[in-house]
This record gives sequence, C-alpha cells and structure tokens, in this order.
Amino acid sequence: MTYETEQAVLAAIDDERIVAELRELVRIPSADGTAAENVVQAWCAERLGALGASVDHWQLDLEGLTSDPEFPGMEVERGEAWGCVGVLGGDGTPGLIFNGHVDVVPGDAFDARIEDGVMWGRGTCDMKGGVAAIFGAVAAIVASGIQLRKPLAVHTVIGEEDGGLGAFATLRRGHRGEACLIAEPTAGAVIPANAGSLTFRLEVPGLATHGSTRSRGVSAIEKFTVIQTALQKLEAARNSDPHPLLAHLDLANPLSVGTIAAGDWASTVPDRLIAEGRYGVRLGEPVDAARKAFEDAVAGIEDDWLRDHPVKVSWPGGAFASGVLPDGDPLLTDTVQAVIDTDKPAPQVQGAPYGSDLRLYAGAAIPTLQYGPGDVRYAHAADEHVLLADVLHAARTYAVLAVRRCG
Repeated sequence: MTYETEQAVLAAIDDERIVAELRELVRIPSADGTAAENVVQAWCAERLGALGASVDHWQLDLEGLTSDPEFPGMEVERGEAWGCVGVLGGDGTPGLIFNGHVDVVPGDAFDARIEDGVMWGRGTCDMKGGVAAIFGAVAAIVASGIQLRKPLAVHTVIGEEDGGLGAFATLRRGHRGEACLIAEPTAGAVIPANAGSLTFRLEVPGLATHGSTRSRGVSAIEKFTVIQTALQKLEAARNSDPHPLLAHLDLANPLSVGTIAAGDWASTVPDRLIAEGRYGVRLGEPVDAARKAFEDAVAGIEDDWLRDHPVKVSWPGGAFASGVLPDGDPLLTDTVQAVIDTDKPAPQVQGAPYGSDLRLYAGAAIPTLQYGPGDVRYAHAADEHVLLADVLHAARTYAVLAVRRCG
C-alpha cells in the first residue's frame, strides 16, 4: 500500500461523524443482560451494512453455548442475545479483525455530555470510544475508494464484562482472521498480554449462640480474619516474580475481597459468612492450576475449627484466562508503527492485569493485542470519560493498520 493511498484514507476520516456516532452509541444504555444489548448490536449491524460490508447478524444459541464445556461463564441472565460481524472487501480469511465490545457495566450516565474536548458517560471509555474509532476507520477506507486485497472484519460483541459470551459465540460460529486488534482503552500503550481473573466465593462456617455467651459459639467473622491473612500471603507469593510484561505494576496478580455478608441478628454470634472476590490468574497459568493454588491455600490454613469445618470454595461467574501475543508476531511491530505514523510518540508495550476477550481470540490461535482510546482507570467509574482527540487518533491508527494488513 503506497504512501499516497494511506494519505487518501487518512484524509477521508470524518471527525464529526465519529463523535456523533460515539454519542449515539453511548446513549444506548446497553448494560449487561438488558434488552439494550440487542439494540446496540442491531445499530452496529445497520451501520456495517450501510458501509457496504457483508453482515452476519444472528441470534445466539444461548442454551447451546452455555452447555459447551469451554464456555467462559456468564454473570447475568439473558433470554436473548445477538452477534454481529461485518466483513469488507477481499476474498478468503480476513487479514485483520477489529474487535469491540458494546456492553457496559450498569450505570445511569448515558447522556454523552461533551465539555472541553471530553465526552462523559457510561461506556465512553470502556469501550464505545474504541468502537466508534473502528467504525470511523472503516468508513474512511470505504470513502477513499480503495479496494482491499484481503478482507477486513469487524466483530462487535456483547457480554465481555461478565465473561465473554459474545466473543466466544463469534469464534464458535467460525469467524476467524489472521490477526485481531481489540480497541480496549489502553492509555496510549500497546498491550499484547492480559493476565486473567476469576471470581471466588467463600462460605465460612461458624457456630451460633447468644452474643452474651459468645464463647460458647464460633464467629464466622472472626474465622474469616484468619482466612484473610492466608489470602494476603497467597497474593504476596503470586506477585513475588511477575512476568516481565507485568513488572511495571505494583500488583501483577491482585487478589481482592469485594463483598462480605454475615449474621442475621446483632446479638447473635454469626454462624455463616459469605465472601466473594476477584483473584488474578498469572500469565501463562492454566485456570485449573490457579484455582488449585487458591483452594490449597484455603485448605491449608492451620486452625482447629476450620480443619473440622472446612471452608467451601466455589467459582461463580466468568472465567478469564490469561492471554498473550506470540513472541515475534508482526502484529505488534505493525501496530506500534501505525501509532507512530499517525503522529504519536512510540507507545509503551506492556501487559495488563485485567481479563478481556484477548484470551478467547488468542485461545483460537489468532494473534491478538489491545490498543484503544481511554484510560482503564476511568472504566466502570462514576467519572467515566474519554478524550475525543484520543478517539480520533485511534481511528487514524486503525485505518493505517487496516490498509497495511489488508493491502
């Protein structure tokens, strides 16, 4: 692809349209498990069709997918869900996939307010800003009139936030490509690796009695403090030698207790405590091995009561394995060069401690990395926002990368 062709594609980027489409996307309140997930997928299918892409917009077989032994899990109920893939130009296997999830975590700020070059609202950062940039890049390729030698694919997916249903279904349907870029917010970095994460549930037994005679009973809350100490030791051990791509983090593999519920009366010693939390999976570590390390740490606690009354450990919700781009894969250097060639400094290359759909594409032997507008610190936050300049730059980077990969 010549320099003149790339410049023609960049000249066709329509900044106003990208911002307008981002606003439309954010105003669809597509929280996980709501009907708006289906609405936003229909929006994406219509948009891709209008761009001339061949569109596969299908209703997911939820029963079949959730019964698959490799299903990654789901944390909300869905009675209906849809997939959406658009393929533009060329023949054969797509030379590049752009992936973006269009589901968001629950919130109430869907107004897409713009102030001083910043758009505020749920989904602006995670990750509708990236999705709008993808559509902007594809629209520019179409508007420039170039013909792609290899197809360019766009996968919009739901359910990323609660396990990866959409990406799993898309891959199970047979959609593939030579490489994949996920437009997750990366704060200017290129991310070729994600650690994984699991949700754990602990049921801690106690022995109830009247609070005035508490020595006759066993407080499940007090026993949890023993467990918490063991979990802190486990976290320290699992972070003592982080993977080089995660060495920049203070905690590469965090372990966090998020909720605790215990007791049913103020003057009764609680006989049951339920704690749930998030547990990091190390890069390259099988999910089963990560679970075993956690379960062994809990089972190995030296406490007479807990030895005779074991803590029950279970794993609800989604299972996010780790994922990594193969060493030496050209997608990394291609992406870094595209960032530089669209007037940004050379980006840092580093791993991320959170799970994403990267591991599903990597697990399907599709080289995958993440690069997108926004900063993950503001994802899911009350002050979620994205710099519009970053969205517009991402669209330019994606356009250049697409024409170079698809030729």
